[in-house]
Amino acid sequence: MPDPDPFPQEGGCDCGKIRYRMETAPLIVHCCHCRWCQRETGSAFAVNAAIEADRVTLLADAPILVDTPSASGNGQKIARCPHCHVAVWSHYSGLGPLLRYVRVGTLDRAQTLAPDIHIFTAAKQPWVVIPPGAVSFAEYYDPARQWPPASLARREALIAAHRS
Repeated sequence: MPDPDPFPQEGGCDCGKIRYRMETAPLIVHCCHCRWCQRETGSAFAVNAAIEADRVTLLADAPILVDTPSASGNGQKIARCPHCHVAVWSHYSGLGPLLRYVRVGTLDRAQTLAPDIHIFTAAKQPWVVIPPGAVSFAEYYDPARQWPPASLARREALIAAHRS
């Protein structure tokens, strides 16, 4: 039976030098099927939990930030272990370092965070089957129409902090 409130929850890289704790539930969990995520992960998709950076506590070494190109042209910074090079989260343009997209697979109990939404499904591999009833979009989407009210309130607070 899944843990009804799996937070806080810890995670890290393969070698154990990077350890972190997500203090609360994320804003939303994306399953991204874009070709960029496919290339960066070497898989068919990436599962990322969007969460405020101040809700992620570093418990061990700090990751290095690697500038990586993106489809938007604005790039992203991928936080990687400097030893084993596993990606633990990314910062995209927009809210930049205020928002982390934590790689769900790096959590110790990754099974507790199923995707809330599938994005960029127009680029998904043909053998990937989106579960019936799952929320999905061919490209990106409007968070105001998809996120729960509590997540929208947290997002608004981040946007206000970013402006100041």
